[in-house]
Amino acid sequence: MWQALSVESWKARGRSDLSKVFPIVNDIIEQVRGEGDAAVLRLTARFDKVELSDLKVSRAEIDEAYSKIDEELLEALNFARSRIEAYHRRQRPDDVTLFKDGGSSLGWKYSPLLSIGIYIPGGKASYPSTALMCAVPAKVAGVRNIIACTPPPVHPLTLVALDLAGVDTIFKCGGAQAIAAMGLGTGSVPKVQKIVGPGNVYVTAAKVLLRQEVEMDFPAGPSEIAVLADSTAIPENVAADILAQAEHGPDSACALVTDDPVLAEKVGRIIEDMAGRSERKELILSSLKNSGHIMVKDMVEGVAACNELAPEHLSIQTADPLSLLPLMDTAGAIFLGNYSPVACGDYTTGTDHVLPTAGNAAVHSGLDVLHFMKRSSVQLLDQGTLQKLAPATVKLAETEGLHAHAESVRVRLKK
Repeated sequence: MWQALSVESWKARGRSDLSKVFPIVNDIIEQVRGEGDAAVLRLTARFDKVELSDLKVSRAEIDEAYSKIDEELLEALNFARSRIEAYHRRQRPDDVTLFKDGGSSLGWKYSPLLSIGIYIPGGKASYPSTALMCAVPAKVAGVRNIIACTPPPVHPLTLVALDLAGVDTIFKCGGAQAIAAMGLGTGSVPKVQKIVGPGNVYVTAAKVLLRQEVEMDFPAGPSEIAVLADSTAIPENVAADILAQAEHGPDSACALVTDDPVLAEKVGRIIEDMAGRSERKELILSSLKNSGHIMVKDMVEGVAACNELAPEHLSIQTADPLSLLPLMDTAGAIFLGNYSPVACGDYTTGTDHVLPTAGNAAVHSGLDVLHFMKRSSVQLLDQGTLQKLAPATVKLAETEGLHAHAESVRVRLKK
């Protein structure tokens, strides 16, 4: 079960072959484009085995969900929400309306997007933490209209979390048809400017195919973790972090990157023992087929390997993890030291757990406030600065054949 891996073999396991499902997903999209709500209801009955007459979750359904949640769990949700909000408020950028550059005043301003669609996986499971992670930063950014889609039957926990996070409208639909509904608009589901949230291969394929219709976040598929560890690491901690990600599903990918063969052997034995006793044994054992250790000669090579992996989660369990932090360029989220389990980042530290996977952390950041905002540049010129900029502006414009551009400058200098 626990095996030796190479960087390339681990990366290959994290890649989803979306092209195989593109024809299926494209057909779903075209059905939604042509028939709107009717197509979504029909597809929901087909894929989720739930017959619905209305896609929208009513206020009565949300209130009923609260009655099914015990007080301690509600407190935990509110605690997590407050931590996520506090962290993301610190991310909110300030406008720089004007700063002087000679006779010109330059700056920028940030504006929230007007409408956001959130996708929360569901059906057989409940992900209230993902509901908070998607909706709270959008709310902090100031998005005016936030809608969410999640497959039926919707778990009460998911409804409560979406309501606590300030989502305006919730819809009972999932899969590629939900992405199409938010991206194209239907009779019930409004078209949004951007869609965020993780999902399976069909959801991810729908995001790719609908990029010309609506802005998307990034590919967020099966869970990943790479643990960079040396001889000082506690084997039980390493094993526990790997198992925590392995229980997400059979396509999860987990790797221990180490220069210590003794540690690799110990971790492997502990993982096999803990997996055998786990409540989710079959799921974890299936996932561990994609997992193992990558041996490196030293931590310099280990850092390079982790940067090439670009994992969703990177745990650094070494003698001096802070010294390695400046060298890490590609991970979605980084966890330092023996007392920073990824599970806390999944729920309560306040950082966001919606992260790019399958190597996409090399070029994408995890979900944050800036995903829900856009920036506009601002400029104010006085007459003297215009005269200073005019010669180069006119010359460049006329060289490109844009004579009206040049004239828009010259006309101001004649006054």
